This record gives sequence, structure tokens and C-alpha cells, in this order.
Amino acid sequence: MHTLSVSSLNEQIKTLLETSFSHILVEGELSRITFHNSGHIYFTLKDSSSTIRAVMFRGNASKLKFQLKEGQKVILNGAITLYKPRGEYQINCFNIEPSGQGALALAYEQLKQKLSEKGYFNPEIKKQLSKFPKKIALITSVTSAALQDMLRVANSRFRAIEIDVYDVLTQGDNAAISIANAINVSDKKDYDFIVIGRGGGSVEDLLAFNEEIVADAIFKATTPIISAVGHEIDYVISDFVADVRAPTPSAAMSMSLPDTNELYQHMDSISTQYIQKLSQKLSNSERELSHVFHLYFQHSIEKKITQREQEIKQLKDTFYQTIIFKTQSFSKEYESIKIRFPHVIDSKLNIASNQVNNLLKMLESNHPKLKSKKGFAQISKNSKVIDIESLKVDEVFELMSDEVCISAKVLKKTQI
Repeated sequence: MHTLSVSSLNEQIKTLLETSFSHILVEGELSRITFHNSGHIYFTLKDSSSTIRAVMFRGNASKLKFQLKEGQKVILNGAITLYKPRGEYQINCFNIEPSGQGALALAYEQLKQKLSEKGYFNPEIKKQLSKFPKKIALITSVTSAALQDMLRVANSRFRAIEIDVYDVLTQGDNAAISIANAINVSDKKDYDFIVIGRGGGSVEDLLAFNEEIVADAIFKATTPIISAVGHEIDYVISDFVADVRAPTPSAAMSMSLPDTNELYQHMDSISTQYIQKLSQKLSNSERELSHVFHLYFQHSIEKKITQREQEIKQLKDTFYQTIIFKTQSFSKEYESIKIRFPHVIDSKLNIASNQVNNLLKMLESNHPKLKSKKGFAQISKNSKVIDIESLKVDEVFELMSDEVCISAKVLKKTQI
């Protein structure tokens, strides 16, 4: 038997493996994933009882539509290769698909979850569209039917609008970058809002609107953006990030632009309502004016003067009647008084005379000269007569009678 070197053996094994397993599909679970700086991806594929090393080189790794994650179940499309220096074999992966789910669908869900966690879908940050826009931008392919649909609807609804069209790729490898650049450029212009969109297509056709670069451009834009991609049943990432989602491109125009015919009808309705309200106001004002005029007449100066003249006349009549009545009554009383007056005067004089006599007698009986002056003296101080109540303790005063004057001093004062 011929003896082989290690290198020769590994070379034969390499040839045998790579020839026998040049195209394989292997299902398993991802483990120990390493994203190398070179762009290559190294990992292990395993099941319940075995493992095998795998590598996906940069060229193929750049085409992956979703992010590889630990524990993810996938199907590898590749070939068996042998790394001759170490005698280790591995799977060289050409493509990786999620097990039971398409790569694009998984990438869509992964990006949707990522952007949701970053707050890209928050309804509180959505910007409102202007009700009467003056200038808008359409980001789409100039050769697309979607553009013609949007222009047709805009022309039929609101011809006063100014529209700028930004020609972009809407599918293919460079479509996402083209759309993002157009958003960045148009956002710097003075547009009321921006519409990005295209007609319907497959998941692959709409892929550009599911790219993160487009989502970032929409999220960072300060101008309100409408996402109008595909048919009504199609949902792309740009729909969730944009301020408004339109089911179709033509629907975007219908939703965002006022209808001129409706405006005319609305103006007619407002005009009719205005005329009705104005007529009602005039009618009400006329009634109010009539009422005010009536009140003015009722409370006018002329009316008040007339009322006062009537009151004065009534007072005069009442006064004259009262005077006549009083005069007649007085005349009757006068005769009675005339008869009784002498007797009343005599009676009053007699009573007064008796009172005077009584007072004279009382005066004579109480005259000081007739009373005994024993025990009484006049109090004075500094030759002035004073009241005893004004004296204070230790104060010197004089006591005087008709015959004697005594100097005295207050030793004690007591209230009686």
C-alpha cells in the first residue's frame, strides 16, 4: 500500500468532499456567530446531536436580506469545502434562508421591530398635512403609471397646486439610495408635503421601500411625507414611518388635495348660509329697532313732560279741593271757637293767676334771709368762691360767714 503524506491525504479528501457535496441544502440552528471585520461571517450549524462549521464570505454575506441571530433556524445553500492546513471541513454558504419563512419577510419583520423600538412609528410625532397646499413634491419614476395617476387626480381636484417631480429608481439595487437622496434634497425646499410612491408589484419590486436608509430619511425629514406604495393590501416600512399612509398613489392625491368642485359647493353653501343669517340678522335688528323706538316713545322727554303736566294739574286740582274743604271746615270751627274763646281765656287766666300766687308764697317761704344760717359758710380760695368738690388733700382754703373768716387745710377727702 502506498504511503501518503498528510497534505496528500487532505488534498484527496478535499477533492472527494468538494466533488461529492458541491451543492447541498442543510437545515439547522445557528450558533457561535462571528461577524468578522473582513465582512465574512463564521458560525456553527447544529441540530440535537451534531454540529458543523460554516462560513459565508463577504460577497455572499452582503446579499443577505435579514440579520443572523443566535438560535435562529435556517436552511443553508452551499457546498462542502476542506481547509487543508488544519484538515477541517466546513460548509461554504452561498445563501441562507430562514427555515419556514422567506428571507425578505424575516428582514421586513426584523427591521419593523427595530424601527418600532427606536420610536420611528410613534403617532405623537406625525406631522399634519396642510389643508390647502400650494406646492408639493412627488418622488417616483417619471416613466411610471403611478406618476400619471397622481398628476391626473391632482389636475382634476386642485389645479392651483404647484407640483415638482423627482425622478428616482423605485426598484433594483440602487433604488433605496436614490429614494433617500431625493427625500433629503426635497426636504430642504419649501414644500407643503412630499409624496413617495410607486405602483404595485411583488415583494422584491417593493424592496426599496423596506430599506432602513429610506426609513431614516423619512424619519429625519421636517416636511410632512405621504407614503403611497403598491396596492391597498401592500404594506411597506415607509408606510409606518411616514406621517400619512395612502393605499395607492392616486389615493394619496385624493387624500391630500382639496376637491375644487367640493370647494365650490362648500362656498355656495356658505354663501347661502351667509345670506340666510344676514336676512335673519336684519329681521331681528328690525324688530329690535321697532321695540327700541316704542320704548323710546314710551320713555321720551315729550312723554315724560306730558305725564308731569298731568300730574301737576292733578296736584293743583287736589290742592284747590283741599283748600276749599279746609276753608269750609275752618269756618265752621271758627264760629264755635268764637263762642268758646272768652270762657277759655278767663279759665286760663284764673289758673295762671293762682299758679303765680302759689309761686310767690313758695318764694317768700324759701328766701335765704328767712332761713337760719347756722352751720353754713362760704368756701373760697385766693379770694374766689369755689366748690368743696374741687379741694384736694393738704390744700389751704378760707371759710367765711357773715361775721368770721377762717383759714383751713384739707386733711382727708371722702366721697359721700
